[in-house]
Amino acid sequence: MPTPKTAPDLFSYPKYWAECYGTAPYLPMSRQEMDDLGWDSCDIIIVTGDAYVDHPSFGMAVIGRFLESQGFRVGIIAQPDWSNAEDFKRLGKPNLFFGVTGGNMDSMINRYTADLKVRNDDAYTPNAEPGKRPDRSVIVYSQRCKEAYSEVPVILGGIEASLRRIAQYDYWSDEVRRSVLVDATAEILLYGNAERAMAEVADRLAAGVNIRDIHDVRGTVVVKPQVPGGWTEIDSSRIDWPRDIGSLQEAFGSSPYDYKEEESCQTEESASINEVQPVRIIPMPLHREEKLNPETTCIRLPSFEKVRNDPSLYAHASRVLHQESNPHNARVLVQKHGNRELWVNPPPIPLETPEIDGVFGLFYQRRPHPSYGNAKIPAYDMIKTSVNIMRGCFGGCSFCSITEHEGRVIQSRSHESVLAELEDIREKVPGFTGQISDLGGPTANMYHLNCKDDQIQASCRRLSCVFPGICKNLKTSHKQTTELYRKARAIPGIKKIAIASGLRYDLAVEDPEYVEELVTHHVGGYLKIAPEHTEKGTLDLMMKPGMGTYDAFKKMFEHFSQKAGKKQYLIPYFIAAHPGCEDEDMLNLSLWLKRNKFRVDQVQTFYPSPMSLATAMYHAEKNPLKRVSYKSPRLYTPRTLDQRRLQKAFLRYHDAKNWPFLRQALRDMNRSDLIGPGKHQLIPEEENKGQRRSGQRVHSQGEFQKARGGQWDNRNSKTSKSSSARQKKGRRR
Repeated sequence: MPTPKTAPDLFSYPKYWAECYGTAPYLPMSRQEMDDLGWDSCDIIIVTGDAYVDHPSFGMAVIGRFLESQGFRVGIIAQPDWSNAEDFKRLGKPNLFFGVTGGNMDSMINRYTADLKVRNDDAYTPNAEPGKRPDRSVIVYSQRCKEAYSEVPVILGGIEASLRRIAQYDYWSDEVRRSVLVDATAEILLYGNAERAMAEVADRLAAGVNIRDIHDVRGTVVVKPQVPGGWTEIDSSRIDWPRDIGSLQEAFGSSPYDYKEEESCQTEESASINEVQPVRIIPMPLHREEKLNPETTCIRLPSFEKVRNDPSLYAHASRVLHQESNPHNARVLVQKHGNRELWVNPPPIPLETPEIDGVFGLFYQRRPHPSYGNAKIPAYDMIKTSVNIMRGCFGGCSFCSITEHEGRVIQSRSHESVLAELEDIREKVPGFTGQISDLGGPTANMYHLNCKDDQIQASCRRLSCVFPGICKNLKTSHKQTTELYRKARAIPGIKKIAIASGLRYDLAVEDPEYVEELVTHHVGGYLKIAPEHTEKGTLDLMMKPGMGTYDAFKKMFEHFSQKAGKKQYLIPYFIAAHPGCEDEDMLNLSLWLKRNKFRVDQVQTFYPSPMSLATAMYHAEKNPLKRVSYKSPRLYTPRTLDQRRLQKAFLRYHDAKNWPFLRQALRDMNRSDLIGPGKHQLIPEEENKGQRRSGQRVHSQGEFQKARGGQWDNRNSKTSKSSSARQKKGRRR
């Protein structure tokens, strides 16, 4: 059984010599500010796609202040002009490295809607002004840093880099792209919450180590010429391995464990090294037959070239990646890009409570940089009175990328740390009225919920602790959270605390005391929760609980609301066009909404974000939650814009603009019985035969066939060339 991994204390590294300069009021964004601080140069410069807000909810502020606490002089270049390299020189040449991040969101998701329309605002920019960051910001910023000072190392970080650390499907170009590290021509990439990796890398660079010699830090990705000698390579680069030993022996020589040289990646130097210490290659079907040293074992993913050309291999690679996400048992992943090896080190060891307390206890002004004047930054206005009490999520929802970034192990702050931040808000936030907008994080109620046994957790490879059911080894008592709420409400000057983070109601029902506390004191009339769907097939692909759990929570919610003498309501959120979701599934969902008298206005269409399992489903039309093979059944996936809009229309069945569209769809589905004025019918008939209200588009039979991309009558067949062409044309629109 694997032993839980440990790491040096985050704050145990020796301080850099520049610690004598102390703490800056704000990390400087201009040479004048540097002069005021007495700096002749910056040791590290962070380039970010977001406006600089000195708040622990903004990544550039957290990493910047953490590096400052280690003694480094850190400057910020926020939302630079990327048309040339001049703006990247505004703070001069950094002594150690540039740190590049796209910001708190992937730049493509920030700019485009799920329907590929350009957004008309940017919540992370002063006055929400759009166009202040380039598409694929990490790549553009990195290249401009190299143009400004070619000899200065570039380190990538943030969510955009994290979710694009290997070859990944890119929804906006409808293709598989290389690792962002390769395209950005940077030296190293840090993924996840990067304090631990950043501490190690910065310490080595400060000690004079060449960045190209830093290749073994957890939570980092680098490029190597080849797999080092002495390592064992588990080959998962194909999904059609023969099942019998004899066939494998034919493929690999006298033994399936023999070293097999790959000429494409061997140089004279590497060949001479491997003559002494050969690389052992083991086909993935046989890797369990030997006891392997995890410290010198790597898993070969299918190459970029293979996953780009073969969607099934892409789904397989995604499955392998997610199975290697537990920091206590994950192994190195390698993926060939041309003749180079992308080397993905295991995830970082999660922060212990004193360490995460230390990060959130650093000095933050909790407001935007003064250079923005009175400009409003919507993202800041939304979180300025919220407190992040934990990191990570073990829910494993297939459509969500939080786990791929923050990990499945929950990292919780202490009560004392959270309460101190509440007092900091009371003292520092201008115009504070006593209202706290949230105590939460990736979820509202996973605070201090972890595995009951460290050894079991170190061995676990489950993608979710709560699906298909709650793991018997998971702590489900919300006592720590309930006590925190009570202590927080008792702080002088705190009048109301809302809980706005997403609630895992399948966990909440395990602790009625927590639900009563939440409903009685922290719900302001409405509580938003996310069942996401009603149909079991779609919910299983989402890795979400069934509606029976929703019904149980609803009953508990209503009981405690009545007990508290309050009229309160649940607002459920749903997703349309999720991979595997048939139009009949959306129809059943819309009927459930009507039966329960829900008329949802804000609805979500599935957005294929980088690296999520559902994105692999979308691209490959295979289910990576199970073993993938070429014989795996095809997963129906709403891909064209019109298919996706139709499913969204079912969620908004009450909107008269959608009725002509839905009438024709229901007729095509042989469900004309749902058209009419009856209580159990979904939408009304046309007001006058042959007449339509002005402004309502007439849809012909041909248009509705096009809306289904030519797949309605034969869903088990591959999309035709004409359908594919229509899809690409729709995306260009």
